[in-house]
Amino acid sequence: MKFCTTTLGCKVNQVETEAVESLLISNGHELKKAGEGCDACVINTCAVTAESVRKSRQAVRRMRKLEPNALIAVCGCLSELEEDDIKALNADIIGGSGDRIAFALELEKKHYERVSSSIVSQDKSKARSDENKAMDSKKAPKTSDPTKRAVFEELPVGTMHMGSGRTRAFLKIEDGCDNYCAYCIIPYARGAVRSLPIERVTEQSKQLQEQGFKEIVITGIEISSYGKDLDSDVTIIDAIREISIAAPETRLRLGSLGPSVFTDKFCKALSKIPNLCNHFHLSLQSGNDETLNRMGRKYDTETVMRTISNLRDLFSNCGITADLIVGFPGETDEEFNRTIEFIQKANFSGMHIFPFSKRARTRAADMPNQIAKTVSRARACTAREVADAMGTAFLSSQIGKTLKVLIEREEQGCWVGHSENYLEVSAKGETEKNELIDVYISKQENGRLIGEIL
Repeated sequence: MKFCTTTLGCKVNQVETEAVESLLISNGHELKKAGEGCDACVINTCAVTAESVRKSRQAVRRMRKLEPNALIAVCGCLSELEEDDIKALNADIIGGSGDRIAFALELEKKHYERVSSSIVSQDKSKARSDENKAMDSKKAPKTSDPTKRAVFEELPVGTMHMGSGRTRAFLKIEDGCDNYCAYCIIPYARGAVRSLPIERVTEQSKQLQEQGFKEIVITGIEISSYGKDLDSDVTIIDAIREISIAAPETRLRLGSLGPSVFTDKFCKALSKIPNLCNHFHLSLQSGNDETLNRMGRKYDTETVMRTISNLRDLFSNCGITADLIVGFPGETDEEFNRTIEFIQKANFSGMHIFPFSKRARTRAADMPNQIAKTVSRARACTAREVADAMGTAFLSSQIGKTLKVLIEREEQGCWVGHSENYLEVSAKGETEKNELIDVYISKQENGRLIGEIL
């Protein structure tokens, strides 16, 4: 079977799509690009905002046009929450935000049924081996009530051994969220916090290093909550330590963390992990306390500023990035201006900025004082201008420094990769893909650092 995949949304979705790819490839199927005559197409959807819902539906329609004869298999948060909508798009297979193994097996089963029905005169054993026949007894994936999920679904890790050529691996150690922020649908789509047992975190980290990956990105839906569901006292810092010990030759990068987790004790513990990248992404959302309170966030701007100060004291030349939502219900001009003042004071190295997107079934959707879309978009433009200026200044501050860069690809005669503090670097010199090398930075150009390999 020739198949292709499309992923929308977060890094966790990317991890789960790669797991489906791994499962299918290990069973002898071939990963192709959309439009290359695929037998099946997997679309992993997102439902975090109204815009992501629109893009997910659009992706299903586009795939049907690109591959009119393929099986269309849809999974992810949107199909979990809005199964009827996905059915209306004429998907052949619908899975939710869990049980990716059953989803992959159901896709394989449907493919073989299609092949068998089209070769009536031939022995079906030619279309399906005894091993694949056993899959008939597997339960087909169903969307379910995510809030009743109690166990972390462990998936295959790494894809380099299958010739993907990727240099960075994502290690998913947690799923679900218990925060129920006013704007967020994810707890309803993913369920409660579920953590990968610490011994399996260690084993999977070893596997990724053995497969040759030079960077592990620690990810999950809400990794700050790692361990709260386990019958032990382990927390996210324990998981990070274990990964570092298990994969000492691989650099570690943290996924998004809530600012409240960065206590003085936590920051000091992080600073003692030798292979941890000096880049931290904060799930900020607003720079104004009143707005944060309406959002249901469990910290204030003083906490965030203390976090930033601690990180800069302990990690030399660190990159600190953040998410920001503007135009949240009730956000006045004064509140927005305080947010702008806050992010300027924080001096982030990069930001992801979103105008508030009204999402059905969240508290924010029914809040009074909804902000007009034109106002939200204008505020987002203003915030992006400020963020771009801070990002450019941070790039300029790297000139004359030597950065450790993981080479990811070759592009127009140069090697391109990312530094430890998560800046894109283009360099000339002798090296090869998937190498960690020192690059002397000579200038910055179009949002990218330029340098020479030492």
